[in-house]
Amino acid sequence: MTVFLRRIYNRYHKLGKKKGKNRVWRKPKGRDNKMREKRRGYAPVVSIGYRKKQSEIEKIPVIRNASDLAKVGKGKKIILGNVGKKKKMDLVKKSEEKGILIVNVNAKKFLKSTERGENKK
Repeated sequence: MTVFLRRIYNRYHKLGKKKGKNRVWRKPKGRDNKMREKRRGYAPVVSIGYRKKQSEIEKIPVIRNASDLAKVGKGKKIILGNVGKKKKMDLVKKSEEKGILIVNVNAKKFLKSTERGENKK
């Protein structure tokens, strides 16, 4: 998989190759910019040709209620949709029992923080 780096990542340490979330893509915009012209020898520029094939893209279901969660089998991955805190707690607990992995929520951390919040009240 191609890693897209912003134009002058090697000039500043904070934009470096191994800086995780600081490695944010910015489109090269300069008039004489070689990277914008997609010249040979320069870093790759984001374009539609780098997209994954449809067969390689993993299709993860979005769960918005308990009935959606009931349809998912054990050991599968899911994404929790836009739900409130109460329903989110229920869905996370049920998924923990079933052994379903939630991609966009750290289940243990979420349950721990909500328990702390309830104890304060």
